[in-house]
Amino acid sequence: MATARSAQTGYATVKQPTTGSGWTFLTNHAHVLLCLAEGEAYTARELAARVGITERAVQAILADLTESGYLRKSKVGRRNVYGVNLRGRLRHPVESKHTVGDLIAALT
Repeated sequence: MATARSAQTGYATVKQPTTGSGWTFLTNHAHVLLCLAEGEAYTARELAARVGITERAVQAILADLTESGYLRKSKVGRRNVYGVNLRGRLRHPVESKHTVGDLIAALT
């Protein structure tokens, strides 16, 4: 990123790209988790379309979240259905005192 001096204040400022960097406050893992918390039985393809990532990325995220205990996977016919573990603790030390349920409640 480029820096520039403000003509008004003389302070150095960081110039943001005019097209934007496309970042969001939440990760794709959080987006998938929030979609599943809606209670819908989304397919990986539907989750991919909602989150804006590939189906393969969704499958990797579902595996991560299941392996870490944030999701429970069960079979209904030929489909996998995922349930959200609302009591799972958030992973980062800054937010580890909060649960997945707290995150979902704050954002829905």
